[in-house]
Amino acid sequence: MSSANLLLHPVRLRVIQAMLGHPSLTTRELADRITEVPPATLYRHVGTLLDAGVLEVVAERKVRGAVERSLRLSTERASVSDHDEALADPEALRAGFLAYLGSLASLMDQYLAGPRGSLEDDLVGFRQVAVHATDDEWREALSAFRAALAPLAERETAPAGARRRVLGTVSMPVP
Repeated sequence: MSSANLLLHPVRLRVIQAMLGHPSLTTRELADRITEVPPATLYRHVGTLLDAGVLEVVAERKVRGAVERSLRLSTERASVSDHDEALADPEALRAGFLAYLGSLASLMDQYLAGPRGSLEDDLVGFRQVAVHATDDEWREALSAFRAALAPLAERETAPAGARRRVLGTVSMPVP
């Protein structure tokens, strides 16, 4: 299965998003975070991600006769290759993009449903900006952006007062 077909499925994308920023989660914790997906469906998709190496089992323990697994996201396997042949099909690309947007909308719904301060206090925002850049300039800007975020994304433990945040980006040339 191509990385696009594997990762851009709406349920599997929600699992990956739920895992981001956590050193590990149990399958039960995943089910508690992704309540809109029936547990049997969720566990089937977790199994698919395990088989593909996107999730890894880091611990197992017995809980009331069952085995509870703690899972870790393999971030290097959790992204779609730019060269994935599935992305050459406009309909497949559109479906994957809509799954991505839907997963962001789901995170916003969770934010809105929970206790919160003001958007300013919580540093919530969404905006578009258009720039004029050559391909090389844009590659350089994206590289600098990734480098600036890497120390925060690669932390093993969060310092006191840190909150888990999700930053979604879309970059495309437009007329």
